[in-house]
Amino acid sequence: MEREARYERIKKFLKPVAAVLPESYNGIPIPKDTFLKLFKEKEVEDAFVYIETVLRAFYESGRSPVLIIDELQVIGDMKIDGHLIYKLFNFFVRLTKELHLAHVFVISSDSLFIERVYSEAMLKGRCRYLLVDDFDYDTTAAFLKGHDITCEDMQVTWEYCGGKPVCLVELINSRNREEKAKEMFTFGTGELETRLKLVKELGDEIMIGSKRCDVHYEKLVSTLKMFVSREEIGMNEVDEVSKRYLVKENILFVDPLTAMMKPQSQLDLSAIRKVVGIA
Repeated sequence: MEREARYERIKKFLKPVAAVLPESYNGIPIPKDTFLKLFKEKEVEDAFVYIETVLRAFYESGRSPVLIIDELQVIGDMKIDGHLIYKLFNFFVRLTKELHLAHVFVISSDSLFIERVYSEAMLKGRCRYLLVDDFDYDTTAAFLKGHDITCEDMQVTWEYCGGKPVCLVELINSRNREEKAKEMFTFGTGELETRLKLVKELGDEIMIGSKRCDVHYEKLVSTLKMFVSREEIGMNEVDEVSKRYLVKENILFVDPLTAMMKPQSQLDLSAIRKVVGIA
């Protein structure tokens, strides 16, 4: 069989690599000369067989490989003899459900991409969606408790940043936490104002499938105004172009399990509420 022939060929290439692997390894090893030999004909199947061979070597040595793919949306529309994304997820299914060689985690900040992948028939019953969200209030308070945070600082932190971990770390390392929180809020509102101003004055476009669609300033503002009195809205309450544009710009987030949309963070929600009041 073709796959077995490739497997045997790649095993030969892999032998010298496997011999020098350390006890703990956190990547897929592939020296330059091996890469050139394997992929000079741009065979995507060779890439999959190579990764499978490496994982098989770890598995057979008594280890439990975990494959983590970050920001996968960058290849969402890439085509190599058909959409690469379908080939890739079929490969993930083979590694997990068929061969039981590894656990696979796919990470993306593009929630519409996640929704697209999660709704594919080929993944039905074969994957789980895990939401990595901001901390709630109690978790935020517990996180900050060991960092000399006063009650006043905690209130300012939650008001301006909510439970966004990257913001919390910035505040912990800041000498003047209230000033830093306000600085982050000002930066967030400035970014949103600039984005809306560009659309209003210059217009913008977004690709949906193979169609190029115009983005309308008035519709964007109308969508954002829904968050003045609400923290989340149904994804079907707004037009498709505005929804996709606001998600693409990391202003809004879509939860595929609940079909609800909300700002990316408490900081974004506060910025939206300030900006659309004057937009």
